[in-house]
Amino acid sequence: MTVSIDGPDFVALQVRDLAAAADFCERHLGLRRAAFSPPHAVVFDTKPTPFAVREPLPGVDLAETARPGLGVALWFRTSDAHALHDQLTAAGVKILTPVAESPFGPMFSFEGPEGYALTAHGG
Repeated sequence: MTVSIDGPDFVALQVRDLAAAADFCERHLGLRRAAFSPPHAVVFDTKPTPFAVREPLPGVDLAETARPGLGVALWFRTSDAHALHDQLTAAGVKILTPVAESPFGPMFSFEGPEGYALTAHGG
């Protein structure tokens, strides 16, 4: 019998400035901290998959990369992509792609903590 995986069970972005990244997620994305976070990380109460920002793991030097997460597509569900787009724009968050239709509803990409490209969809 072959053993398989079920899918992503935890997602974390490695960041240089943990406090600033956590503040971005709380202030701009409305995420709330989970009751417990391990040392060197802030875990948010997201469903169905927990999401966190954390200090870099040993051997990871984020200064050596032009843009963290290059090649990874990280999508977040929202109740209203248009309203979130307007909210982020008003807050001065850099929008990377305009709102467009997708198989998952309206979507757009924006620059998250430390330059990570994040996509929001839904609504």
